[in-house]
Amino acid sequence: MVNASVARNIVGIIGNVISFGLFFSPAPTFYKIIKKKDVEEFKPDPYIATVLNCAFWVFYGLPFVHPNSLLVVTINGVGLVFEFVYLTIFYVYANNKGRKKLLLFLLIEAIFFAAIVLVTMLALHGTTKRSLVVGIICDIFNIMMYVSPLTVMAKVIKTKSVEYMPFWLSLANFLNGLCWTTYALIHPLDIYVLISNGIGVISGLVQLLLYAFFWCKGRNKKEAEDHVPKPAVAAV
Repeated sequence: MVNASVARNIVGIIGNVISFGLFFSPAPTFYKIIKKKDVEEFKPDPYIATVLNCAFWVFYGLPFVHPNSLLVVTINGVGLVFEFVYLTIFYVYANNKGRKKLLLFLLIEAIFFAAIVLVTMLALHGTTKRSLVVGIICDIFNIMMYVSPLTVMAKVIKTKSVEYMPFWLSLANFLNGLCWTTYALIHPLDIYVLISNGIGVISGLVQLLLYAFFWCKGRNKKEAEDHVPKPAVAAV
């Protein structure tokens, strides 16, 4: 019989694989940037935000903050590498204004991250207090990431079309949240991983239900239009 530790590791490894896919998903966009040698209207904001998110989760998973979280560290460490590669590509092909903006935001993030690390390590003693502070910060950023598709969902409802909602990305987000929620529930319970990823499961499920509803509605509408007799056109 599989014990809790083994089950947790298996689920965590699956979560690492799914998260790896999510981190890798923007690669085609950056490949196009390299080919065109221009960032065009591309915005680096999501990747700048993800850098800070990954950095905090790596810090959270370290033994002196939250023990027994190696798999949280590994995938977010990989995520950090991906995001820095993406941002390096952006920096190379952006104009001077875009480069200055990128460096400014990264500098602000570095100062904020360093301040939290110093406060955590110098003012907080014991993994319980450190996990509480860093875990709450991690949850805030993770929840922001999971609820970011709300703007796309609003557009789907407004246009009654799923054209602007990528199905596979929504599915991957749902499975990612589900996997890490399961991981958090297996002993030892990780309440901070559970909170944000539990919200991610709900967000992903709503996206999938919305997609299914408007996809079926659009399909039924198309079928109805196909069955409407077309008016005869007189030959000239």
